[in-house]
Amino acid sequence: MTDTGGDQVEEAVASCAALLRAAAGHDWDGARAGRLEWSCRRTAEHIADDLIAYAGRLAARATTAYVPFQIKLDEGTGDAGVVDVIEAAGRLLSATVRTTPREVRAFHPYPFRSANRVGFAAMGVAEVLLHTHDIAEGLGLPYEPPAELCSWVLTRIFPHVRPEPDAPWSTLLWATGRGDLPGREPVTEWRWNNNLVIGTGRLTLEGVTPAAAADLRAGGTGGFEWIEGGPFEGTRDAAGMVASSYEKGLHRPEWGMFVLVRREDGLAVGAIGFHGVPDEEGRAEVGYDLAENARGRGYATEALCALAETALARDDVKLLFAAIERENAPSQRVIARAGFTRASEDVEQAARELHGLEESLRLYSREA
Repeated sequence: MTDTGGDQVEEAVASCAALLRAAAGHDWDGARAGRLEWSCRRTAEHIADDLIAYAGRLAARATTAYVPFQIKLDEGTGDAGVVDVIEAAGRLLSATVRTTPREVRAFHPYPFRSANRVGFAAMGVAEVLLHTHDIAEGLGLPYEPPAELCSWVLTRIFPHVRPEPDAPWSTLLWATGRGDLPGREPVTEWRWNNNLVIGTGRLTLEGVTPAAAADLRAGGTGGFEWIEGGPFEGTRDAAGMVASSYEKGLHRPEWGMFVLVRREDGLAVGAIGFHGVPDEEGRAEVGYDLAENARGRGYATEALCALAETALARDDVKLLFAAIERENAPSQRVIARAGFTRASEDVEQAARELHGLEESLRLYSREA
């Protein structure tokens, strides 16, 4: 898994340009774009504006706000000229995501205040596909982008949406309030979700998307460059849990899995995360592992402290617990250094009932 999103941006823009060039002669100004308040012409200009804005934000490494600029088309620019601008802006975004280092993040307000290069590419692709659909609907033209492109977007910035494997385009339209799916309530408000990142002194905890989880489960790298010996078996097992939760529509990114990336060299050294969302009592289970070559340096403790502090700061979390084998003394030392203590009998009993834990495991907990 090595894609940056550049190819997908170009593919999306090509599908958009083909539709718009075929629409020459239609009244772009007089036709409303689908369910939007904008005209088809205004929506086409918006596509170009989004693409160049994403490229600019990523290139500028903006971290706290939008880069204060926008494009302005020359007076008298015809519809064909607008398509030219969309294509140019798309190439700028694709070039930017291809040349931006993997670890770079830039500002985007929803939901976690930043996105990486793949996130910006996915947002750009989504803007192109969805607004091309809006224009096509307004002009009474058929439009359906490649299914693989729709799935690519869904698995990167819609991790909370249960996929319909045979209908990714319909799923994307439903998820953005543009269509219906059998058995699902209409969507009236929506946001895409870029992956959550938590920083520590030496590490970055990078939230794993469903796409990365599926790749790790299948034996790939998940898009990370790993230290020798990584990823460890536990990381692949955890990735399988994330992928399975996504397929069932149960995945929530803030309660998923995070890969531990070392700041000094950008290498992934392990993973940490949750076994699911908190229960009704506000209890959630954590787990972690490291590649063998990264052990003994305090990385697991550092990551666990950061994850615990982030989780316990929420109103819906009252207690975190971890299940550790009785013979695993190193892991018990990690959990103790992170402020966890042996779980009380009621917590241990509740956890065993909830997760079916084996009696050979010791439980440790930390309260808010």
